[in-house]
Amino acid sequence: MAADPSERARKSPERPDWKAEYAQLSALDRRTALEPADLERLGAVAYLAGHESGSIDANTRAHNLALERGDTRQAARSAFWIAFTFIGARESTRAAGWAARARRLLEESRHDCVECGYVLLPQALEQVAANDLTGAEATFTAAERLGERFADADLTSLARQGRGRALIALGRQHEGVALFDEVMVAVTAGEVTPIVSGVVYCSVISACFELLDMRRAQEWTEALNDWCEAQPGLVPYRGECLTHRAEILHLRGRWVEALDEARRACDALASAKHVGHGMAAYALAELYRLRGEIELADAAYRLAGEHGRTPHPGLALLRLAQGQTEAARAAIERVMAEPARGRQRANVLMAGVEILLAAGDTSAARRAADELKTLAGSLDSAWVRAMADTADGAVLLGDARARQALAPLTGALTCWRDLHAPYEEARVRTLLGRACRSLGDADGARTEWDAAARVFGEFGAAPALAEVEALRREDTASKHPETGGLTSREVEVLRLIARGKTNREIAGELAISEKTVARHVSNIFIKLDVPTRAAATAYAFTHRLAP
Repeated sequence: MAADPSERARKSPERPDWKAEYAQLSALDRRTALEPADLERLGAVAYLAGHESGSIDANTRAHNLALERGDTRQAARSAFWIAFTFIGARESTRAAGWAARARRLLEESRHDCVECGYVLLPQALEQVAANDLTGAEATFTAAERLGERFADADLTSLARQGRGRALIALGRQHEGVALFDEVMVAVTAGEVTPIVSGVVYCSVISACFELLDMRRAQEWTEALNDWCEAQPGLVPYRGECLTHRAEILHLRGRWVEALDEARRACDALASAKHVGHGMAAYALAELYRLRGEIELADAAYRLAGEHGRTPHPGLALLRLAQGQTEAARAAIERVMAEPARGRQRANVLMAGVEILLAAGDTSAARRAADELKTLAGSLDSAWVRAMADTADGAVLLGDARARQALAPLTGALTCWRDLHAPYEEARVRTLLGRACRSLGDADGARTEWDAAARVFGEFGAAPALAEVEALRREDTASKHPETGGLTSREVEVLRLIARGKTNREIAGELAISEKTVARHVSNIFIKLDVPTRAAATAYAFTHRLAP
């Protein structure tokens, strides 16, 4: 006997084509009156095929039909999926209304069923939004227990990943990450339905990026990509998958592939009018900025801002690259004053160090570097530790303490290498080269800069490559400086003047009398035709007589 068409429609093939199944179920819906369970299936397939309004319509019809028949449990279940869809669309008010209806139906009928756990999930999300993290963790736990009692893998997985995120927000990172690992076992084993799989994948990967746990982020991103590729016609999650892949490829130094994935993500999320469009645009803007494609970067940052993703700190760094140092400083100081956590805060602080050093405010850069070091201590992330060491070394170098900068910079270099982050490694080599030059190690400086230049050239990182080439030219010019007729001793004195040393301090450093220093200073003023120590300092920097 042939299988009933609605039964065939409810079953998912091993390689589902969601658009094709949506067309099939929609045709069946037009020919015959579907039962609530079939309408629920139609709603799920519509969601996976990218038809959110069709999903809401099907589940609304299932809800109303179940109410007419007195099946309050089915009605509550359909109401939950409507709320779920509105949550994904960031329509919190409508989501709250449907969730409240689902809870009321179950409470009035006094059901003890798995749906009682599902309706706890929107409540937990409301608690998170109200910053009641302890309450949210308790609510997620209650939902998880109901999922386990009724052997419902979907509910258990949704509640478990929610509890993991709440625990992380409460500072219990190890517990939260352990829950992520556990829930991903169920997802990758195919124990949960496609909608729940996609939600869990995106939530866990987002949390791993937030924690800068790049090993897990990369592993789960690749798993999500394989999962998406196995489902033709899948619309949700694919754009987020491409964005995450672009970020991972960017960090691993595969910039050409990263650009391609970021562009595809922007196209996919723009056509779906998805809120993740801003994240995809920001990922694309970062790549354009690092490649020196200023106009494209500017446009992409603005697109990110239009879609709800702050364009900073990337846009502030872009202004710095354009030579607009004060604009960059004003932007980054404003952003640094705003609350942020995890990855976002780390990126803001790192950009703050770079911009403030460029603006000559070493003290403010030191405060940002110290906060980054504190953040690294609170997060179990090798990535943040490498950022903190890089920032520390850069500030020490900016404070003319090259010898002290060597230890954190060497540590950062090792860490970036272990993390397979070649661009960041090359940036540290640029700083190490400057430290070597300040310490008189010309060969060491040249070695570091040559290594950095090879990486920047391979990636197409034009601004970073230009910086290294300028350092190499400067190094060459310093070997033949315009001394203005100064003797070697007078050049030594001038360099110490440029460092802000007094005559007494210069005498102590060179082991000569203060009277001799005064004579040298007088000779320097006469030979260079300058009236003050400030003018002599300017000459020293302009003519590369001082580092």
